[in-house]
Amino acid sequence: MKLSTVSLAVAAVLAASAHAQAQNADDGGLPEIVVTAQKRAENVQDVPIAISVFDSAALKERSIGNVSALSNITPNVTLDASTPFSGSSAVLGATIRGIGSSDFAFNIDPAVGVYLDGVYLGRSIGANQDLLDVERIEVLKGPQGTLFGRNSVGGAISIVTRDPGNEFAVTGDVTVGSFNRLQVRGMVELPLIDNALSSSLAFSTLKRDGFQKRVPYPGDTGSYESWELFPASGYHSGLRQGGDDSWNLRGKLRWNNGGALRATLTGDLTRIDQESTANTVLAATPVPGPFAGLAENNIPGTALDVVTGSSGFLFAGLYNFCIGATAAEIAARNAQLVCGPRNSVAGYQTLPGLASRNVDADPFNDLIPYDDRWVNEDIDKSWATGNDFSKLQQGGIGLNLEYDLTSDITLRSISSWRKLDFIAGVDLDNSPLPILQTSFTVNQQQWSEELQLTGSLLDNSLNFVVGGYVFNEKGDLRDFVTFAGGLLQVDGPGHIDTTAYALFSQIDWRVNDLLGFTLGGRWTREDKGYDGAQSDVNGFNYKLFDCMDLNAQGIPTAGCAQAVDFPIPDQPFRYYPFEPSKQDFNNFSFKAGVQVYPTDDVMLYGSFSQGYKTGGWTTRLSNPLPVAPTFGEEKAGTWELGVKSTLIERRLQLNAAAFSTQYKGIQLNFQEGVSPTVQNAGNARINGFEVETLAAPVDNFTITASLGYLDAYYTSLEAPAQVAPSPFQLGVAVDSDLPKAPHWKFNVSPRLELPVSNGSVVLLADWTHTASMRNDTEGTILMLRPSTDMFDASVGYYPSGKNWNVTVGGTNLSDERYIITGQAQIAGGVIYGTYNRPREWYMRLGFDLN
Repeated sequence: MKLSTVSLAVAAVLAASAHAQAQNADDGGLPEIVVTAQKRAENVQDVPIAISVFDSAALKERSIGNVSALSNITPNVTLDASTPFSGSSAVLGATIRGIGSSDFAFNIDPAVGVYLDGVYLGRSIGANQDLLDVERIEVLKGPQGTLFGRNSVGGAISIVTRDPGNEFAVTGDVTVGSFNRLQVRGMVELPLIDNALSSSLAFSTLKRDGFQKRVPYPGDTGSYESWELFPASGYHSGLRQGGDDSWNLRGKLRWNNGGALRATLTGDLTRIDQESTANTVLAATPVPGPFAGLAENNIPGTALDVVTGSSGFLFAGLYNFCIGATAAEIAARNAQLVCGPRNSVAGYQTLPGLASRNVDADPFNDLIPYDDRWVNEDIDKSWATGNDFSKLQQGGIGLNLEYDLTSDITLRSISSWRKLDFIAGVDLDNSPLPILQTSFTVNQQQWSEELQLTGSLLDNSLNFVVGGYVFNEKGDLRDFVTFAGGLLQVDGPGHIDTTAYALFSQIDWRVNDLLGFTLGGRWTREDKGYDGAQSDVNGFNYKLFDCMDLNAQGIPTAGCAQAVDFPIPDQPFRYYPFEPSKQDFNNFSFKAGVQVYPTDDVMLYGSFSQGYKTGGWTTRLSNPLPVAPTFGEEKAGTWELGVKSTLIERRLQLNAAAFSTQYKGIQLNFQEGVSPTVQNAGNARINGFEVETLAAPVDNFTITASLGYLDAYYTSLEAPAQVAPSPFQLGVAVDSDLPKAPHWKFNVSPRLELPVSNGSVVLLADWTHTASMRNDTEGTILMLRPSTDMFDASVGYYPSGKNWNVTVGGTNLSDERYIITGQAQIAGGVIYGTYNRPREWYMRLGFDLN
């Protein structure tokens, strides 16, 4: 959409709103929204930060059930329900103002912090939270390094759940819809001691069939080997992909007798046991034909002419060569070992080889090749037969204590312990062949303690917060990946242990009616440890370099390991070296700002804020290395100018912010051979603006609109990060766009409440236009997300004096389909992606037994 078109659309909305408001200024105004973005309760219009806020009513009316569903209605924010090859919609890929992360690996931290009742969630796994009993969600844009800290370099998403009240209440809803959807949510609030101790229990269940069906391949598949022959985190196939099967619980005890002490004890538990995310093969990338590319490219030290390309080995092409070449052709290239016996779940060299299977005298051992026949013809159907599961159990306990030292100063403690266990498996090749099969286990636990001293001085003109924070997480992960019929079999265990400490402070001083200042800073230290042991249990390198001396246990000897440059000879399959296994990071981030108040209802502000994201290790290797590869921290500094205004007798809220960010040491995923690796790509400049408005031109009618613009591009690149254009990819160069950073996003949401006999009808619509964007760093052409126009709508009936209501609605009514995440696994033979959900309907029956 052209700038002029979008600008005219916004201008028309604002002009119409302002005109109507001028005529209806005496009919009431917009409600005040209270947030805690600065560690204290205050009107969102008084906070000099760009914030989008959604309360429980807005979430329910829009049928927003998880964090990723906020993406369409939040400017300059991209939230995806999954990341490449995670196989789980509970994983959150979050990007704010062009800064984000699209990986779920344990060694990679998010760039957008997600906070649940003030507690930082350390993993992107499980961060796509079910929005059970939520009071509001605050989306803070720009670096939040001072008050939120590490790994909020792009911004922060703060989820605030509802505290129990002092009166008995039962609320909830039941929703049915497309794909046999059945969702039940409820909350019971029970006072235990009058005006002192109250409790609540909230629950949610969701079951919905996958929108992608697994169907038999319509052509002749011939014979193939089972995916269950190779190591994996588990083995479970299904009939659909992209479904939901989950339940959630949250219980609270709240003490507040009106005295100096207030306490809230919270426990929550989520359990997910469902299909993997939908997957579509966009292209098969083996070299065409059984021998193409084999004649000229020799690897030094071997006599094997291999299938190669810009991504290194093309394993699917090598698989096709092995099964289609004669014994003489294989021998001419010294490929007998590579095409020979393979590892299986039974052990090393226990599975027959691939050599000449399709050209020998035995027609019963033929194997079907991997080629273009496996590219999806229908994005909602799959021919995959392999793993199809995603299981997550996560939960925790938290204790929030507040004590009023004086009427103006409060001491607060936020204590938390959390744990998650994740296991998933996904078939990424859209075929019955074991060409690209991934599965994972992650077990993580974390604890944190935050102390805050908040208060006000100088007749409430100076607000302050001083605090300290400690965070620890540790856990284990294990990755299994089978490539090309088992020619490469990755087994990647690892253990991580991180402890972070921080001290922070911020003051906000309203000097007089016209002028205010903000100054804050945060010091952080992190001690990180990682022990990785990634291996290729098929020993591809030993076969490639013709070193197959085996010891008494039937595995390569230490001498062979040294000859092929494996780092730990007595662990001959292990790529990953011992050192360095520890890293330390120190950071100081600060914020400075000034506010000008020309009237009581208008605030102009300017600020500079910093944030940082910790460094780590690249753990996914496809060749042995002498030293563990590390990457450094990334940093961002943002200049921002903004205005927040409440106009025309509170009939119009108009907020805007313009910003410029210097983004340094960018951590991005690059595909090196079959391995997605993280490296500090270089630096970038991000310029943009946001405009958000909420208007009530007449009683019972509101319009919410927003406009976001981004220009996020590289200003310098490290040499390894430069990717030349290819037939598959746009490449990465100076001035290339950052991923997940569309230039434009525009949303308009009218809401009309019509009085009818014995009740009211609420009509709600959402239209969001989003410009095209890259889905990955390299700009894979088949994965580019086109510009989209998304429409949602609902009609609700609320009878007077009744304790029930009913809503009927639809999401993605235009049935726009686009890739939300994926991977160009060119060396592995596949470019694949996950499409968004199709058009769906729902009907919700709500009840309130207060």
